[in-house]
Amino acid sequence: MKAYERLIRYARVHTSSAEDSDTVPSTMRQFDLAHMLEQELNELGFSEVFVDTHAYVYGALPATAGMENRPSVALIAHLDTIPDTDFSGENVQPQLVEHYDGGDLTLGTSGRVLSPKQFPDLKGCVGHTLITTDGTTVLGADDKAGVAEILTACEELLREDLPHGRIAVCFTPDEEIGHGAELLDLKRLGADFAYTVDGGAPEEINFETFNAASATVEIAGVNVHPGDAKGKMRNAAHVAMEFDALLPAAERPERTEGYEGFFHLTEIKADVESAVLQYIVRDHDAQRFAVRKSIMEQAAKHLNEIYGAGTVTLTLRDQYRNMAQVLQAHPDVITRAENAICKAGLTPVRRPIRGGTDGAQLSFRGLPCPNLGTAGGGCHGPYEHISVQNMDIVVQMLKALLTA
Repeated sequence: MKAYERLIRYARVHTSSAEDSDTVPSTMRQFDLAHMLEQELNELGFSEVFVDTHAYVYGALPATAGMENRPSVALIAHLDTIPDTDFSGENVQPQLVEHYDGGDLTLGTSGRVLSPKQFPDLKGCVGHTLITTDGTTVLGADDKAGVAEILTACEELLREDLPHGRIAVCFTPDEEIGHGAELLDLKRLGADFAYTVDGGAPEEINFETFNAASATVEIAGVNVHPGDAKGKMRNAAHVAMEFDALLPAAERPERTEGYEGFFHLTEIKADVESAVLQYIVRDHDAQRFAVRKSIMEQAAKHLNEIYGAGTVTLTLRDQYRNMAQVLQAHPDVITRAENAICKAGLTPVRRPIRGGTDGAQLSFRGLPCPNLGTAGGGCHGPYEHISVQNMDIVVQMLKALLTA
């Protein structure tokens, strides 16, 4: 089976995770794909196939004769798609566009248009077969393309009887809500190092992530009749606006790139009586990351000095750290991937992730784990797309990686 055929099959399974859940997985529907993959692993001839109570899917291919002393490598991808709050992962209808001509593509009857002006990666896909959404849902290539490419590479490896060391695979739940690596059983996985296959161009290798924190700002107002408000009212909505104005306006996601960090206001709920602002804070550099958190603390302190103690309550929670701190000590893991990218006919590109990955937490748990591209684009929305031909290149790259 080709990788794109697997992707289309998996994309139709609704696996969106949910941020407000206190279970793992956050949605039981992720088991639907987990058990589908369990069956597929068994059919392909994997050993140690297991789905645990949290929807982690494990499997392994024993080393071929003479390769038993090679290190054990793991490939990891995630089952879930983004929560359904913005664009759903339910009733996904993948669209195949053959011989893409490089122009704008109308997505079904949604009225949305997939354009190379907005997504420049499409310029490299002229003549390819594209898989897109119908404009009403996500596609789910993030990260079902990674799942499909891993299994296709392993299937071809077995069919071609290529020599390899022990290969482990794991498909995780809840990556999109930041919990995909928490309960991964490293002993069961049994790998010396690993790679997530989770988004990005086929030639990319990512081993630098943001340092990340969430921030909740709670503001207590005083609501009185506006006709008698002077000196008495404290409008929480206005204080919320003041807090946000104290953060550097040029350091928002829409104004930054590369190694530039940001403050991102993700949600605000406000009236006169109370307000709550939700932020995520990101920076690749640990010192600048600490400064960003300090800026928020100073903003809260300043407003409390103006409006009174307890007006603003700031809660900062660290989420993950830059995995480069770990991976710099394992250059061989990066070199191995770059050699595989070269064997697939591409020039390796080291690119920082402007986000997170399961590999960040896994690296700090003792399993060095850079990220490799899937060839997907436009993730987390109705413009998600992927090239069939580029998926095939990723498969060849993974085969080279597993046989090194």
